[in-house]
Amino acid sequence: MASWQRTHTCGELTAQHEGQTVVLNGWIDNHRHHGGILFVDLRDRYGVTQVTVDSTRPGTEAGLFERVSRLGLEDVISVRGVVSRRVGDQINRQRATGEIEVMAQTATALNEAEPTPFAIVDAAEASEETRMQYRYLDLRRRPMQHALVRRAAFVQAVREYLAGKGFVDTETPILTKSTPEGARDYLVPSRVHPGEFYALPQSPQLFKQLMMVAGMDRYYQIARCFRDEDLRADRQPEFTQIDLEMSFVEEQDVMDMVEGMLVHAFREGFGIRVQTPFPRLDHAEAIARYGSDKPDLRFAMELQDLTELARRSAFQVFQRAVTEGGMVKGLVVGGAAERFSRKDIDELTAFVGGYGAKGLAWAKVGADGLTGSIARFYEGAAGKELIAALAAKPGDLLLFVADKPAVVHKALGELRLKVGGILGLRTPGEFRLAWVTQFPLFEWNEARRRWDSAHHPFTAPVDWDITEFGVNTGQIRARAYDVVMNGWELGSGSIRIHRADVQQRVFEFLGIAPEAQRQKFGFLLDAFRFGAPPHGGIALGVDRLVALCLGLDSIRDAIAFPKTASATCLMTGAPSPVAADQLAELRIAALPRETKA
Repeated sequence: MASWQRTHTCGELTAQHEGQTVVLNGWIDNHRHHGGILFVDLRDRYGVTQVTVDSTRPGTEAGLFERVSRLGLEDVISVRGVVSRRVGDQINRQRATGEIEVMAQTATALNEAEPTPFAIVDAAEASEETRMQYRYLDLRRRPMQHALVRRAAFVQAVREYLAGKGFVDTETPILTKSTPEGARDYLVPSRVHPGEFYALPQSPQLFKQLMMVAGMDRYYQIARCFRDEDLRADRQPEFTQIDLEMSFVEEQDVMDMVEGMLVHAFREGFGIRVQTPFPRLDHAEAIARYGSDKPDLRFAMELQDLTELARRSAFQVFQRAVTEGGMVKGLVVGGAAERFSRKDIDELTAFVGGYGAKGLAWAKVGADGLTGSIARFYEGAAGKELIAALAAKPGDLLLFVADKPAVVHKALGELRLKVGGILGLRTPGEFRLAWVTQFPLFEWNEARRRWDSAHHPFTAPVDWDITEFGVNTGQIRARAYDVVMNGWELGSGSIRIHRADVQQRVFEFLGIAPEAQRQKFGFLLDAFRFGAPPHGGIALGVDRLVALCLGLDSIRDAIAFPKTASATCLMTGAPSPVAADQLAELRIAALPRETKA
């Protein structure tokens, strides 16, 4: 062991170490001069220890004070010294090592640092672009290190739990076959097979199903996945998911396993205890009550159906919506009548307009009836009937949307979250999980005028014996389930199709011709013919889950080296052009980049 190597970290020394000679390594976090005494805060990822250089103290190396005085912030040093107890008001009770200091005897500068582009402090005053460009400096900050440590603890707890349940950690290929049925694939050209390409996996979906055909029974993987999606603020082109699959199971078996895993990993990774069992809501119920298939259950304020009452309303907007096949639903915002001014309600009206709603009807409940935009249509008995139908009380604010069901649910679902946030009902640090089940098997793609898989084409229908997917397509239910938390989807899973005949019928309905089925999925269909067991699984996004549990502003703060919203790495400059000889070797010609006029 070299003389400069540490004996302890900067976060572990206490009064029990008093009198011991120790060696600490780290970065200079701060230094303060007090006459002939120099105080240096030495930092590593474990904590901060105060190092004191006293030129008059016996045993201090000659010239040490002058040499350390010339060192700057973020210089990397090694310090040898004696642990000394601090007493009285000298104790720093805000620091784990605050009851001691290390009286320096010698110090070695291991590397001197240039001035950093931003201060290495908890609340960095730097743009996100600067932080991303100098990510290795950003990661020195305590909040960033804390996030990565907690992330590692969470993932380790997941591994421990699944290993204890008999799951086998299995790596699946990163270079695989392109099957572009969902998001765009990232393609990798093959040098030895000119003109042919691998794809980076969007998910290990097919491989984990093949693991079940192989008889491995219980598979899991902390899997890296890649999707070349359109740019979105909080999405990453590469991400990590907890991927698992089980044989001879039905929905309840998978949900029970995942629920137990999350309870254990939340506790061990984040110190969070969640309520169990997680509520179960079918998809239709979730939409009807919360306007969302990922409801935030931290507060009530459910959507209430007023369609039948609106059918005989004097308010023509309500009547017309129902007559044209739409619906009317409302929210009761308890005790908020005085909280929201007319200006506030106008802002809420503009907000729901962003989700397709043509307007926002409203009323406030007073002791003598209703006031507001619809009050004149609900005077006397009609107003009393409306108030009774909503179980509203004086002081409540009533908000209504009348439109097509999809618009009503989307607009009011988002409005519920908006109002809940304004009123402080979405309590940070409270975590409410739930299962949403029985999703539609298919969803209508208006842009392409066709039906698409709501989850993916490998999801089993509730009715295995269905022979024609084109009849009442929107009513066909899937054996799919999502685990949601606080208004976010954590993971999505399903019981899979394990029969070749059903899988082929799904492909055909989605417009994948038999020849294309063989080309893209022939290996899967072949595998099903050799005895595939019933199986199901799920994938949960690690990045989002960690960000939510730690209260981070962005998933980028839960990832060591993330990309920007434009899928670039400001630190390395990726993606970047490559040399012409590399392209020639791959037999690829790069088109010139389009430029704006």
